[in-house]
Amino acid sequence: MADPTSTRVEVGLSERNGLGEHCGWSENMNPHRIPQTSSRIPYHAGMPSRVGSIAQVLGPAILFMTLALPAAGQQSYQLDEHDTWELESSPKVDSPEGRLASARRILAEGRAGRALNLIERWIERNPRSQLMAEAMVLKGDALVALHDEYEALYEYEYVVRRYPSSPAFTTALTREYDIAVQYAHGLRRKVLGLRIMSATEEAEELFIRIQERLPGSQLAEQAGLELADLYFRQRRMGLAADMYALFIKKYPRSPSLDTARRRLIYANLATFKGPEFDAVGLLEAKAELRQLIATHPAEAERIGARALIMRITESEAQKLLTTALWYERVGDPIAAEFAIRNLVERYPESGACVRALELIPVILGQLPEHVIKGAPDYSILRQAILGSDDAPIVDAVQMEDDIRTGQEPTTTTEGETAP
Repeated sequence: MADPTSTRVEVGLSERNGLGEHCGWSENMNPHRIPQTSSRIPYHAGMPSRVGSIAQVLGPAILFMTLALPAAGQQSYQLDEHDTWELESSPKVDSPEGRLASARRILAEGRAGRALNLIERWIERNPRSQLMAEAMVLKGDALVALHDEYEALYEYEYVVRRYPSSPAFTTALTREYDIAVQYAHGLRRKVLGLRIMSATEEAEELFIRIQERLPGSQLAEQAGLELADLYFRQRRMGLAADMYALFIKKYPRSPSLDTARRRLIYANLATFKGPEFDAVGLLEAKAELRQLIATHPAEAERIGARALIMRITESEAQKLLTTALWYERVGDPIAAEFAIRNLVERYPESGACVRALELIPVILGQLPEHVIKGAPDYSILRQAILGSDDAPIVDAVQMEDDIRTGQEPTTTTEGETAP
């Protein structure tokens, strides 16, 4: 007699695993397809990606999970006093549970086409069975094994929408997540039997839906990070920064938190397109770097946080210089002088400050006397930073062109004009 305290587990009829075989498929063979006008998900193609093989990645994993998950209709084993597995119960072969277990066994053996036919007949004969959700998931697994993961999404989505209180609900979402990961990393959809259509938009939609349907779960956490990584790989840095910031806020104890912090900084930096554009991303990246230095100094040292802050500071100074040049070009020397004054006060050690002091004599010559009286003594500043008040003068138009092209500024001496 078995020990009453012994461990009980549920296992499948077979522990063998394998890839599915190819078989024909048509619309008539899928009587439980979700109508496109009602609950079928609209998927659309997106950006280009590289080709992958879903059978090599998803096939073995899904077949293994098919056997590993406990479900009605499986054999029940119990550990005896000698630590050996003893068969406790088994469904009848002719019962619906037994037929479903047989289909699961055949799928695990690698005969996916045969398993799909058995499952479809089972669904036709047992339309109101309590095992319908499990059967639909199993049907999706068979389609994945037949390299038809896009059709399998409809079966998983049917379970998610019709059976939200079933244990198969989480299983179906997990299957959708696995397919979405493959799509996000380059697997293409089949069109006329060829994998030629990008599926990144489908992956994006699936990741969003998983987070909505299982909020706070580990699966939702993984989906959120995968979605942020997808945006990051696609160079959609604004969306990537938003998703990484949301991930850090929602999952402060995630093991992927360091990666999310680092990529949030990189994404914010990448949103800055140049001194002529908005610098909000720079300011956010600078704040994140300072927080990282204060809370995680080792990680900050590893990514070179202080060097990044210096680069951001120089970019901020360059933006002020560009602003001053624009005001000078449109004929507003007062605003140009104010921008240079702000630049010299905030970033006196930047390269942009040197260029601004080379430009200031041109701007001072256009200012009213009362404005010059309220301005700083630029002669002392030029002597302190440039080494001499007689340092070369830079033409504003030429300097703006040099900044745009990344060249060294063209200089002239007092009383001369730039060529």
